[in-house]
Amino acid sequence: MVSKQDNQPADVCIVGAGAAGGVLAKKLAEAGFKVVVLEAGPHWDPQNDWTSDELDMKKLGWRELRLVDGKDPLRLGHNNSGFGVGGGTCHFTGVALRFHESDFEVKTRDGVAEDWPIKYKDLEPYYHQIEQEIAVSGPRDFPWGAFRGPYPQPERNPVSANAEVFMIGCERLGIRSSVTPVAILSAPYNDRPPCTNRGFCNQGCKPNAKFSTLITYIPQAQRAGAKVLPNCMVTKVNLDNNGKVSGVTYVHDGQEYEQRTRVVILSAFVIETPRLLLNSACPQFPNGLANTSGMVGKNLMPHSSHDVYAYFDREIRLYKGTPVLASTQDFYETEPGRGFVRGYTIHAHGSRPVAFGRAIANQYLLWGKALQDLLRDYNFYARLTLVGEVLPNPNNQVALDPNLKDRHGLPVPKVTFGYGDNDLKLIAHGVEKCKEILAAAGGEPRYVVADTAHLHGTCRMGNDPKTSVVNGFCQSHDIPNLFICDASVFVTSGGANPTMTVMALAARTADYIPKAMGRREI
Repeated sequence: MVSKQDNQPADVCIVGAGAAGGVLAKKLAEAGFKVVVLEAGPHWDPQNDWTSDELDMKKLGWRELRLVDGKDPLRLGHNNSGFGVGGGTCHFTGVALRFHESDFEVKTRDGVAEDWPIKYKDLEPYYHQIEQEIAVSGPRDFPWGAFRGPYPQPERNPVSANAEVFMIGCERLGIRSSVTPVAILSAPYNDRPPCTNRGFCNQGCKPNAKFSTLITYIPQAQRAGAKVLPNCMVTKVNLDNNGKVSGVTYVHDGQEYEQRTRVVILSAFVIETPRLLLNSACPQFPNGLANTSGMVGKNLMPHSSHDVYAYFDREIRLYKGTPVLASTQDFYETEPGRGFVRGYTIHAHGSRPVAFGRAIANQYLLWGKALQDLLRDYNFYARLTLVGEVLPNPNNQVALDPNLKDRHGLPVPKVTFGYGDNDLKLIAHGVEKCKEILAAAGGEPRYVVADTAHLHGTCRMGNDPKTSVVNGFCQSHDIPNLFICDASVFVTSGGANPTMTVMALAARTADYIPKAMGRREI
């Protein structure tokens, strides 16, 4: 229950308790601010709420209604959203990659998209800070990007058979590969045990060997005095007569409340953040809060995340071990002659049997004996997965459906997406490389499953208020005491998993807010 005491005015109200929200809550509470975190989902108890069951643990993904549209409609749910305290960190694979220097300078280097208003160097100390705080395990020499290691904890070994065949295939083709940096312990840390290779990272880590903000930053924030209110769905950001936000309206157990605050930070992720801004339209902002640029909801970017499955004449057992234990970024940067710009990461990516069967059966319309044969041979398949950069396109967007409302009375978000020509060429190249690697390792590539993951964009940052929603510190151009800090502020999507960049941005924003308050810039 939410009490009257819970609704006392706050210094900072954070909407969303995921990767960004958890970091912000901890750091701002420790800086002495009165912090309230509102989370739409429950406050999970890993030991009692989580099970090693693929179907049951779909509940860790956002389950509210969304509409999809466009040339290539997205498949939304568990693979690209989070629900509950910890958000997507509760069920991500733990991949802890930094963005490359080029990711922040795409317009300058490649003549497409836009440059970020910040550089890699601006985030570098925060990448380091986050890696130390969550005890990332990784190789002593990571071959790509500005940071080559070492990481706080040693790399995870031994690797799975799926990772091993990937690395063998890469070696035979002259492609560099590496054990993947992951936010999963290889040795004890604080009160958390090392990984036991249960393999259920995507279903929530019951032993707490895998990092999530649920078990790290959120408890630390609470110890510093932050209040975390679960099952509280924020429906509107409120504006005062001076053009500043005054708080938010939220629903808990069917009852509507208002949380008053000096600063609002939206960390509700790439669909719910613009949805909330658009639904908070008012006379001063008739097209949506903080949207004088017209960019709220625009430039949605998933990662192309196509899976390539190959059959081997020996058992691979995709369920064994941490899902991602080996990767290559040899195709990450733009290379003349390929016919497209930017690039991708390839992961050796395990899969549980239900997800394996469902993905291939849906793509290839298998049923009956054909499906039985596939599932019987499950242990003989290996899988590689792309993390492919998708370029921004303002036609890819989140908007509000005017005719359909959810159980809270909110307009349902309509998510429109279609790949561009460059995206499709990149995907074709990446899929072919996956096939070559698997074949070089002795496998027979049989299935390619089209998929997406890791949403970005819809409230991008920039120096020009006419073409962006927030500045380089995630502060709204239009409303100085409104911040947007999650993957929605990404200008480009990069070719690497985004969690570390989301958290680094949050740590940087948490450093900025006290200074800006001291200068009366908020």
